[in-house]
Amino acid sequence: MSSSDPIRVLCVVEGVDRPMAAMFIGLRKAGIALNVAGSLIDHVRDDFGQAGIEIFDLDLRKRLDRPGIHRLRAELIRGRYQIMHVFQNKSLTNGLLAARGLPVHVVAYRGMVGNVSFFSPISWWRYLNPRISRIVCVADAVRDYFLNMRPAFLRMPSERPVTIYKGHDLAWYTAQPADLTELGIPQDAFVVGCVANYRPRKGIELLVDAMAQLSDALDVHLLLVGHGMDEPALTRRIAASTARRRIHVAGFRVDAPALTAACDVFVLPSRKREGLARSLIEAMAYGVAPIVTDCGGSPELVVDGECGIVVPVDDVAAIAAAIRQLHQDPELRARYGRAARQRIGTHFRIDDTIRQTADLYRELVRSAPRGQSSAELPVS
Repeated sequence: MSSSDPIRVLCVVEGVDRPMAAMFIGLRKAGIALNVAGSLIDHVRDDFGQAGIEIFDLDLRKRLDRPGIHRLRAELIRGRYQIMHVFQNKSLTNGLLAARGLPVHVVAYRGMVGNVSFFSPISWWRYLNPRISRIVCVADAVRDYFLNMRPAFLRMPSERPVTIYKGHDLAWYTAQPADLTELGIPQDAFVVGCVANYRPRKGIELLVDAMAQLSDALDVHLLLVGHGMDEPALTRRIAASTARRRIHVAGFRVDAPALTAACDVFVLPSRKREGLARSLIEAMAYGVAPIVTDCGGSPELVVDGECGIVVPVDDVAAIAAAIRQLHQDPELRARYGRAARQRIGTHFRIDDTIRQTADLYRELVRSAPRGQSSAELPVS
């Protein structure tokens, strides 16, 4: 392959969201010979086809999927790919095995902080595997976690984790604000929104407790949107709250962006391992003033006192005080909302993601891929 040939990249996915699809198409337009292997991508087939991206159907059903590994390896050989860019855990485990002994750089993607340990065997099968050339981190908080893992003598080379923000385009966010009265929220209520898949680390209980510190006279209502918001533990917490009549559980909704756009404030009360939450980015893109905890990548999105409020982790009183402040100061709330939208539009641009990813690919192909490691697993 001559130096004038385009860089050949195979992206291995288990689903494609809008920023990822836009990045793939943008990279192809930038001259990268990029194709995609994976499943659950029917909704983008036409767009990919028009961009010249080939889709290699690959349904990896488990952590060690031998038929999938052999099929992926055959595609890596057939396409003479120089880089395999892998985006999810299951694909990474299988992809590393498929690339064994092949002259291909392995690039991993990491979208959350933590849950990787030198003492965990599965971590060595994935992000700690020395076969990986680069780990694209969605935020500096993710990169810093990798660089500060202990024990220090095991730490990965400093050049391996790199930060490339997942880019967006304000033109994507055009949904009209929903009518929240259909969810039982009064017409003139002050609405606090939270969109997340319920997990203990998301801190939803803290937000429920914060609502109890806000007087009924303020008429502040909380709207909870996302998978798992009807979990028994959370349901009991809400039922026991003095603010239960002002807490509305919508569950999973396909129109979550429109619901967010109709809120006055958006709160993400994460306790740990937060990356760059898509729901937070959507709220900011719609000009909704954000309140977040000092957790993971959230403060990289929300600059405290400029485009929102950052409060300490696990501080219910601080969450309540921030909501109260924005309720009482409409001018400040509007200013934060405008600044939040502008921050997404200037600091988290899809064009920057495409450019930085293409630069990373060009840097990698100038060097030989990392060799095999004893940490790799046998396929047969």
